[in-house]
Amino acid sequence: MTVLAEPEQFARELRRWRTRRRFSQLDLAIRADTTQRHLSFLEQGRSRPGRVMVVRLAESLGLSLRERNELLLAAGYAPMYAESSLDAPELGPVREALERILDGHLPYPAVVVRRHGELVAANAAFGVLHEGAAPALLEPPLNVLRLALHPEGMARRVENLPEWGRHITGSLRDQLRQSPDPDLEEFIAELDAYLPDVDPPAGHLGFAVPLRLRVPEGELRLITTLTSFATAVDVTLSELRLEAFLPADEPTAAILRRRAM
Repeated sequence: MTVLAEPEQFARELRRWRTRRRFSQLDLAIRADTTQRHLSFLEQGRSRPGRVMVVRLAESLGLSLRERNELLLAAGYAPMYAESSLDAPELGPVREALERILDGHLPYPAVVVRRHGELVAANAAFGVLHEGAAPALLEPPLNVLRLALHPEGMARRVENLPEWGRHITGSLRDQLRQSPDPDLEEFIAELDAYLPDVDPPAGHLGFAVPLRLRVPEGELRLITTLTSFATAVDVTLSELRLEAFLPADEPTAAILRRRAM
């Protein structure tokens, strides 16, 4: 299906993404298996791309499925990737698989979130993370990143809040650099306001920051793994993230095992 669109609209979007990715016209032309001349014509609005070319360019630019749909619309084509509701019957097997993964991770916490941290599902061990949090932070739509860094959420129990908090906001900034989003930019500013203004200590490794969380039994030391649906062809699934917490030491594992009894 083709819809009416001005070539200039696609040209602006293509230039914007190429500049954002820091590709030269030649770089992108080689990646997309076309000529620099043709790409130049597209960026000037002198040529209208075919649907296949738009998809190739979007893939070469490393765009998300949502961004690929937007580029197709800018070129005058219908979106290629569906955006289903998680409650849709066709996603029933996915929901069931996620529930099994979450339960299988017990006695350790695990959550499934949408982009920017909105909670989709969690296992029974999630309670160890949010215990004592203000009820307002737990009302839907619950955002696990806001819960983590808000002064009335987990933050008051996090022993290494400056380092761990900036590990979170740094990851979000990486996302923002890849995909500009005014909502995400505003959200990062909100999270930054919750963090103490403390410089990282000498020898700080920003890419390896365990969560040190106080609980009545002592201190939990947790590391996290992130899983995404890399081969998803549905926008909703492509934006889901599974975050699983793992014990970084035996005392942590022992506390979580006892809590699950």
